[in-house]
Amino acid sequence: MINAIPPGLVFIFGAFLIPLFKGRLRQAYVLLLPVLAAYCMISMPEGSGYIINFLGYELVLSRVDKLSMVFGYVFVIAAFIGFMYAIHLKECDQHVAAALYVGSSMGVTFAGDYITLFIFWEIMALSSTYLIWARKTQASHDAGFRYLLVHIFGGLCLLMGIILHVAKTGSITFTSMELSGLGTYLILIGFILNAAVPPFSAWLSDAYPEATITGAIFMSAFTTKTAVYVLIRGFPGTDILIWMGAIMAFYGVIFAVLANDIRRLLAYHIISQVGYMVAGVGMGTALALNGAASHAFAHILYKGLLFMGAGAVLHMTGKSKLTELGGLYKTMPITLTLYMIGGLSISAFPLFSGFVSKSMIVTAAAEEHLTWIWLILSVSSAGTFLHTGLKLPWFTFFGKDSGVRAEEPPVNMLIAMGIGSFLCILIGVYPDSLYTLLPFDATYAPYTPEHIVWTLQILLFTGLGFFLLLKHLGGEPYISMDTDWFYRKGARVFMWFISNPMAQLSTKVNSIVFDIIPSSLIWAAKNPYAVMKIASDMVLLQFTSQEKRVEIERRIKNEKDMYPGTINIYRPVGLTVLLITLFLMAYLLVYYLNSG
Repeated sequence: MINAIPPGLVFIFGAFLIPLFKGRLRQAYVLLLPVLAAYCMISMPEGSGYIINFLGYELVLSRVDKLSMVFGYVFVIAAFIGFMYAIHLKECDQHVAAALYVGSSMGVTFAGDYITLFIFWEIMALSSTYLIWARKTQASHDAGFRYLLVHIFGGLCLLMGIILHVAKTGSITFTSMELSGLGTYLILIGFILNAAVPPFSAWLSDAYPEATITGAIFMSAFTTKTAVYVLIRGFPGTDILIWMGAIMAFYGVIFAVLANDIRRLLAYHIISQVGYMVAGVGMGTALALNGAASHAFAHILYKGLLFMGAGAVLHMTGKSKLTELGGLYKTMPITLTLYMIGGLSISAFPLFSGFVSKSMIVTAAAEEHLTWIWLILSVSSAGTFLHTGLKLPWFTFFGKDSGVRAEEPPVNMLIAMGIGSFLCILIGVYPDSLYTLLPFDATYAPYTPEHIVWTLQILLFTGLGFFLLLKHLGGEPYISMDTDWFYRKGARVFMWFISNPMAQLSTKVNSIVFDIIPSSLIWAAKNPYAVMKIASDMVLLQFTSQEKRVEIERRIKNEKDMYPGTINIYRPVGLTVLLITLFLMAYLLVYYLNSG
């Protein structure tokens, strides 16, 4: 039994105490939470602990091994950096939501069974939604609802898959599985939706740009990376993920070309970078899986740094569109410098973190002779440098001077960016600081002459292409639609269908059920025999000759006019006894059949 408290619970229970603190005490407290969580995590010995018996199943809150630990390490680091970036906030609601979000993400990471995983999975979706709504704009309100609905759908797929899988196997233990039934396919859909695999990716590029400035830092770190973790844990070596990941890597780069909002551009590059990780999971070799884990680690740090730089610009200028920015290098040089460290890291420049993590996956593709996958990932890497390393900083900080003048952001923001920058450089210069944490037995040397030369060639040619095509890459003042178009438009069609044809049908059914049928029964009850006589004449009317139709129609009219008068309602006593006897026989027969 593990005595240390699961680190996710430190954040979750700690979140409810945040409103009790004010001012400096609150700032110190939110920074203390990731420190306490890190201490608890380091104190946990390897194995399974905090086991709770539930309905005959064992819920495992702490499954500790190298895979869960490497994600746990980077999650507490990201949490500390995120809270440092956000401690200037006066309201506590975002801190509470962020702590719940981090805690549930770590709960997923250390969950040893499907039930525990699902509970934390849903808390993660709800708490992250609040970080979008907290911006309190109409766009964030709408984007938050779309985000929530998509993740509810993903959660339902995951829950259905878990139920079917547990019914089939009899075990709730979360371990690797093969695609061998509807249950596993539904679980995979639930996982890849959170990983933002197209066509389930538009929620990310739709919601992240609308989140609060500080909330976006947390969102860039956790949802997609917990998805990468569960894919490594649950579906290593699943071939379909190779092509899914490669398509993601290229897809995100292509849509970044069309992006004008700086945070939307970065959001598309999350999709692209997670694509490398998904492809690595699909390859399933020790090197590829280590590459997926290490790239997730590095990505959380440099993507958080990039979002912090973009958030600093938005915080100080109130603007986030490339077409409205330019010339900020004069007044925000520190922000520019720190952002560029993140830009060089994501672009896989030598001596920066992306160079030692992303290349593991590309090398694994080459070793497995996946030529097309290797080519797509290599081209996508060039596209990443083109947009995140060149386009965004050029049109934001250089380019045409927009006349916008802004100071550097608050000191806590710069400190957070400085910590992220230091770690990006540390991992790039000393890759063993990351490699020693990786879960699988594989060796890799990133700094070989051919790897350095090949990388620099790609980057230099990409830089040349950028400046040759500079006038075509500035962005346009519009929003490009992604696959979210389908559920945006589809929702309108659905609401029209509900409000018009279905509403009319409902009105008609209600009229029949609650008006026409009751009134008809009341009308018929006044003289049932007369009603039967009218009905029999109406049936007879349908099968009679044309000559007799007039006479029958006249008779029906007279019968209706006379209703509810007496139309031969008296019958001999014998007939009445016969009818009662038949009814009793039918009743006794039904009773006998039911009792037998």
